[in-house]
Amino acid sequence: MTIYVNRLICWTGRHLGVSIRRFSKNAPVTSKSTSGNENEMLKRNLGQPTSYTHPFLMTEEGEVTPGLTKQNYRARRNAVMATINYVTLQREMQEHVVIVLGEATTYMTEDIPYPFHQNTNFRYLSGFLEPDSCLIMETMPGRPHPEHKSTLLVPKRDPVKELWNGSRAGKDGALTLTGVHHTEEIERLPEILSKFLTDKYTIWYDFDKKVNYNLHMEHIRPFLAEAHHNKMKINLIKNTIHYHRHIKSDEEIMLMYKAATVSAEAFKRVIPISYPSINESIIHALLDTECRIAGAQMLAYPPVVAGGDSIRANTLHYISNNQRINDGELVLVDAGAEYHGYVADITRTWPVSGKFTPPQRKLYDAVLRTQLACIELCKVGSTLDEIYGAMTMFLVQELLGAGVIKQKLKPKEVYEFGRKYCPHHVGHWLGMDVHDTNAISRSTTLRPGMVVTVEPGIYIDTNDINVDEEYRGIGIRIEDDVVITKSGPRVLTAACPKDADEIEALFQKSKSSS
Repeated sequence: MTIYVNRLICWTGRHLGVSIRRFSKNAPVTSKSTSGNENEMLKRNLGQPTSYTHPFLMTEEGEVTPGLTKQNYRARRNAVMATINYVTLQREMQEHVVIVLGEATTYMTEDIPYPFHQNTNFRYLSGFLEPDSCLIMETMPGRPHPEHKSTLLVPKRDPVKELWNGSRAGKDGALTLTGVHHTEEIERLPEILSKFLTDKYTIWYDFDKKVNYNLHMEHIRPFLAEAHHNKMKINLIKNTIHYHRHIKSDEEIMLMYKAATVSAEAFKRVIPISYPSINESIIHALLDTECRIAGAQMLAYPPVVAGGDSIRANTLHYISNNQRINDGELVLVDAGAEYHGYVADITRTWPVSGKFTPPQRKLYDAVLRTQLACIELCKVGSTLDEIYGAMTMFLVQELLGAGVIKQKLKPKEVYEFGRKYCPHHVGHWLGMDVHDTNAISRSTTLRPGMVVTVEPGIYIDTNDINVDEEYRGIGIRIEDDVVITKSGPRVLTAACPKDADEIEALFQKSKSSS
């Protein structure tokens, strides 16, 4: 199997600009107004919202998912195919086929499914939200690249299954809904794949992550094995898709702003109703409820609700959320909403009593000053790795000033102590996934449209005898979502209070109104 290491990350900004501008949302796209037959099809329950079944969600003609139209999804597919054409040096004799699988339904027990969540790469290119589907994009022999044909393969409609599991689009509904060129039933996948088993095709597939085990094992794996036997080229498609996903369009940033606002308002409501002896599970439940009431479909990830000493707060992905939080203790909460495919990621730390103790306040303000300084560095031309290096220095300076670190440090020790008290990076990419586009390095230069988290923390072990006792067991993190713009950083989660005085004021306001 010949695997080409994707050359995307090495592209210059000039090449990037060409490919994106050519297929941006403003690019002319030929489209027809919705016909009478299409209107009737959209009025039928297709298994996901349409402008007819959910007019309160979708107001624009041609929306596939809330906030994103057929034109948006078509432009994404065009951009991916244009990128493939570019990185393969426009070889005129070589054709390309891209295969992206949708997720499968998974079950918690017999016949009881977990809530379905679509593979984000598949959703990014199609907007189709049914399980067990497949998108195939193929260049067209004799036509100039990157012209292509997109085929969506979907489950066959089954009245018995729909009785139990709800309506499905079928191939006709999927065609009307998504605006792809062609649709077929998923049972035809082996037949359709077989026509690409010639050496004129290069295959693009995410063999790095086996999405949909059954479809992969039954159909894709045998297809790839035969392609390998035929000495065909097989490339990883994930890097190409992530390359486009990590720069957000205006429509995507609006959806992320809504996710951030929903999340921020949920925090504002939940923070002041905390109290000594509250169980972490209650905070978890209230955040979930508030986000859903405000329009989110779910929490974006299992939230961290870590009260008490730093054993829990210092477990970075602690999700048990089942302990009581005692008077005088802090709670660190890392949570965010998913709003129509885009997520928020917020962390706030507060005292359940409503009042910081002096040692808590000193360390909290140190983390906040560090975070604000790091946000200021989120500018075009910087990198997350550079901001991480700055965060380490800022935190060590703050810890020296607070007396947590008592000895003088040699330059080479600064990083060591920074890692000791904050063992994680300053942030990550954010978008359709909470840890978005992992194919994109944190050393990538920041550009307008990228969205990052900024989340410094200080975590002091309960048994750290090198630290004054008053600081032991304190764990604090503050996290916001930041979009990079030409004029500087824009904090999407700015509505969520984080100044210590603001947090304490929330408790006072709650008490006075009760």
